[in-house]
Amino acid sequence: MWARILRAAVVAAAFSTLAACASLGGGREAPLKPPVVTDPAPIVSGTMRPYQIRGRWYHPKEQPNYDEVGQASWYGSYHHGRSTSTGERFDMNGLTAAHKTLPLPSLVEVTNRANGRRVILRVNDRGPFVDGRIIDLSRGAAEELGLLNQGVGEVRVRYVGRAPRQGGGTPMQRAEATPAPTDAAPSRDAGPRPYYEVATAPPPAQAPAPAPAPQPVPSYAAPAAAYWVQAGAYSDRRGADQVARRLGDRASIQNLDRDGRTLFRVVVGPWPDATAAERARQAVIARGFSDALLIGG
Repeated sequence: MWARILRAAVVAAAFSTLAACASLGGGREAPLKPPVVTDPAPIVSGTMRPYQIRGRWYHPKEQPNYDEVGQASWYGSYHHGRSTSTGERFDMNGLTAAHKTLPLPSLVEVTNRANGRRVILRVNDRGPFVDGRIIDLSRGAAEELGLLNQGVGEVRVRYVGRAPRQGGGTPMQRAEATPAPTDAAPSRDAGPRPYYEVATAPPPAQAPAPAPAPQPVPSYAAPAAAYWVQAGAYSDRRGADQVARRLGDRASIQNLDRDGRTLFRVVVGPWPDATAAERARQAVIARGFSDALLIGG
């Protein structure tokens, strides 16, 4: 009889230990109740095409059973206010994320494995193109998950479904979550860093100066070690000017000699590396230039 009681006590202790481990993120957490999306946003045309970065091909597709554990990083002020791959403006304080292959836009549930915090995020961008990283968080998402100070951390990402036409990000902290970090700036000497945290504040918006007539977009000679996005190459300079003005102040025109004739190549950039350039390429695609190419590097 005493032997049976002892065995029962050991089994109970084992189950108690497993439950404690699960509460710290070590087990399979029950999925959050996803938001009800009655009017989902359409998938942005062009963002589901295969693309290549640094010799590696990525194949975006619907992945209803997507469930992966890996490293997350975050990006903020360098990209604040710029177009994402869906054409939306990136808000570093919003609850959004970038993923290499999930539909754009869509919703994912992200769990910080270290503290159990969870959040629903709107995926509206492509990245990160760094080995071992599976998702890139906005600054606001990193703060909700407690990853702001450390920069990089292990997370679990699960696909929730199609995103609404606007928003969709929802903070959903577990009861066991640790207190949120302070807003103090992260130390640049500790651990891996997020992408491009070089600007202390987003650049101020500038109202376009009135002009009596459109001026030709200046030609630009590309530095050797830069990445660019080519929207198109045109034989007519005026047509190239119109495209460049449509793409904004980072667009310029490069003269290209091909078979004895001059083409006017409209490019957007330069960008510091392939990750930033691919985000820009996806944004150019969303503006209607489905054949946009990544060049340079």
